[in-house]
Amino acid sequence: MKLSLVIPCYNEEGNVEKFFSEVNRVFNSKVSDYEFVFINDGSKDKTYQKLKQLYNNHHNESNIQVLTFSRNFGKEAAMYAGLSKAEGDLVCIIDADLQQRPEVVLEMLDVLNSDEELDCVAAYQQSRKESKTLSAFKSAFYKLINKISDVDFVNGASDFRLMKRVMVDAILQMSEFHRFSKGLFSYVGFNTKYIPYEVAQRESGESKWSFSKLFKYALEGIFAFSTAPLKLATFIGIFSSVCSILYLIVVVIQKLAFGIDVPGYATIVVLLLLIGGLLLFCLGIIGEYLSKMYVQVKNRPVYILKEHLKKDNQG
Repeated sequence: MKLSLVIPCYNEEGNVEKFFSEVNRVFNSKVSDYEFVFINDGSKDKTYQKLKQLYNNHHNESNIQVLTFSRNFGKEAAMYAGLSKAEGDLVCIIDADLQQRPEVVLEMLDVLNSDEELDCVAAYQQSRKESKTLSAFKSAFYKLINKISDVDFVNGASDFRLMKRVMVDAILQMSEFHRFSKGLFSYVGFNTKYIPYEVAQRESGESKWSFSKLFKYALEGIFAFSTAPLKLATFIGIFSSVCSILYLIVVVIQKLAFGIDVPGYATIVVLLLLIGGLLLFCLGIIGEYLSKMYVQVKNRPVYILKEHLKKDNQG
């Protein structure tokens, strides 16, 4: 069976050639039929030139595809494009920085071939090589989203996974614009086995994921796979109404039973600020969902392909 490696690339000029060589070395005599599907996600360095040179030098001896976007559309779009162009019976998503080693792909192949019932083998980080603060935030995110979502998210599981064609085709049916692949992998179902792996040192460059980007990505996942924030807005509205009624009762009792003067200006200002803040918070939640619906109904493409280098389809 043919294996396709889907490799999203963003500013990976120092890694793509090393990745290509390392995969060929590791796969030598162990994987007979495989292809590389590189996706240049609007890189601002020389990634495009490196990929084009790699294609020109090796496309006659290796199966290579190079997809170049018109601009940066993000890793989610790059993975979607790679999956849609991959031709293998088995498809593996893997990063170009060699932190996800090709040796683990061989392990995935062995696990998948050992059980006919399996449709996917996914890797998760056994030990995180990151700060304790970031690790704690990630763990908190997984606990939260598993409580409020209908699909299961495995803590530490990444996009690094090997899938059969039937699962890839199912994922490609999910053509939504705002993509959260971790959720999509769980949503489509299929029998998945999770195996641990150790993250290797990055060969070149720096990580593209800052804390702010990870936080934004986490919010994307929550809004994509849960309606709990909308229910939270409803709960806040009910809670505020109940508190208002209770406060009204207290004020009436104080005035009629005890003759206590109710403080005016300060109380009104505080209540207005509180209610206004809660209203804006709830409107913000609703606005997030509406904005995603607004973009989705425009039916814009997930990505725009500028160039597709392929042996039988150059240009």
